[in-house]
Amino acid sequence: MIGNVALYGATGGTLLVAGKAGERFAVRNSGASAVVEGVGNHGCEYMTRGTVIVLGEIGKNFGAGMTGGVSYIYRLSENGHNYLNTDFVRAAEPTSVDEELVYNLLRQHHFRTGSVMADYIVQSWSEEKDFFTKIVPTALDKIDFKNVYDEQMAIRVGAVVGQ
Repeated sequence: MIGNVALYGATGGTLLVAGKAGERFAVRNSGASAVVEGVGNHGCEYMTRGTVIVLGEIGKNFGAGMTGGVSYIYRLSENGHNYLNTDFVRAAEPTSVDEELVYNLLRQHHFRTGSVMADYIVQSWSEEKDFFTKIVPTALDKIDFKNVYDEQMAIRVGAVVGQ
């Protein structure tokens, strides 16, 4: 088990824990990747970037203030659904790209920590991948990424052309 506020304000790197995290795990995470086997209350609060995989239960208020990044929760219980802060996050189905990311992080997690849980999931991937729920910030639903991209490209092209 790791203590409270691990990964607070992390900007990069990877944390792999064959155990549970305390409260306020990955608060203000802005770029780190992590795999843990459970988190306390207020996990991924104010997260802006990064990837967090939780292979167990989550505490209350998960994802409060989350505006970026993504989390994946294995076997999200009904309690877990109730613990999501739905003012800021929503549950979604992982895509094939998400599944590949989760699988690779879980392989690394097992290799580095010897996690029995990660080993089981990786060995039974074709069945177990269906038990992951993707947690995404609702803020991303409100951003028109194509428009942002087009605006940025117009600025860059204008700068190159000299306009």
